[in-house]
Amino acid sequence: MARLCWALLLLLTVAAAPESSMVQAWGPAKVVRPFQDISSSYVYVQQAVWYAMKDYNKASKDKYSFRVVEILKSQEQVTDSLEYYIEAKIARTMCKKAAGENEHCLFQKDPHMQKEVFCTFIVRSKPWKFELTMLKKHCRDA
Repeated sequence: MARLCWALLLLLTVAAAPESSMVQAWGPAKVVRPFQDISSSYVYVQQAVWYAMKDYNKASKDKYSFRVVEILKSQEQVTDSLEYYIEAKIARTMCKKAAGENEHCLFQKDPHMQKEVFCTFIVRSKPWKFELTMLKKHCRDA
């Protein structure tokens, strides 16, 4: 009887352990400092913008790369990481995606090829681990 009770106790402990760790892993991160305006020239904002554009171009079905025309708003929030809220106007360049990087590509001159998009990105950064993650991406034609 004691063996059966011990086995049931062990089984309950093992069954409950993954559930409790999942709650902690998926729970919202504690906000240490909520979103506050920050300069768009700040190095981590620039890193987040670079990552957001890389992610945007990878997911886009357009043959041409897009790059930032203007950063309209940039904010930082501190949780267990650094989170950057970015509003940006981006536009189609003359560089095809197959060419790779688009930082130095010129914007389309042909009015039929021009396209501007307004995007909101939230990028999580853990610079001490060299990690960047897209949390939110919402874009619409400008």
